[in-house]
Amino acid sequence: MSDHPAGSPHHDTATSGADGGGDTAPTTDAAGQAFRQLLRGLRVWDVELPSFDPEAAPAEPLPLFRQWLREAAEAGQPEPHTMALATADAAGNPSVRTVMLHDADERGWHFGSHRGSRKGRELAARPRAALDFYWPAVGRQVRVGGAVSEAGPEESAADLHRRSTGALAAALVGRQSEVLGSVEELARASEAAWERARREPEAPVASWTLYVLEPDEVEFFQGDARRRHVRLNYRRSGRGGTGGWERELLWP
Repeated sequence: MSDHPAGSPHHDTATSGADGGGDTAPTTDAAGQAFRQLLRGLRVWDVELPSFDPEAAPAEPLPLFRQWLREAAEAGQPEPHTMALATADAAGNPSVRTVMLHDADERGWHFGSHRGSRKGRELAARPRAALDFYWPAVGRQVRVGGAVSEAGPEESAADLHRRSTGALAAALVGRQSEVLGSVEELARASEAAWERARREPEAPVASWTLYVLEPDEVEFFQGDARRRHVRLNYRRSGRGGTGGWERELLWP
């Protein structure tokens, strides 16, 4: 997991190579130059950022996470419940995608997917994952890492059927991560799934699985316009990370 959010402020206006990238040779690639100029011209955190006093943080990470997500929503952050989910296959090759948080409680952080999807197969092979939430409206990031377990079939079904008709329809389409023959094939399958989801709001989807990530580490990052970022890390203590929580500050 990176030390800074993907949107950390980049106010440098120096020429290529001045940022330590090592590419000091001139280029005739006009499209590449225009792209780099675009990147250097982008601005983030053009709002007043909240302060964060780590000394006042709770003893456990869950209450602080819930507070930060609520404050991100109140600040107008679109879809603050979306997160990056990183997994790895049996060979250790990583993959990442954006998914939706379904809950966060004393058991852990909840998300759902098909058991046969790429992330489902990878979690079966390596039942550990990392999550990343980034809320630029408040300059905050939360990173979560730990072991992942599957909820039972009844809880997984209940999770799916609490969601929208569209979510059920998408689950009914299934075949996630398989090769698709054409967009027309998807359109036909999607239309049939929507009709069934409307007709049978409790339609079963055997492959749908609720996953729970039990964290052994949770980091809270509060950005600062002058890059004096505050990073508070919670780590499980005890053998195998089974004890209580220890807190530590990290250099930005």
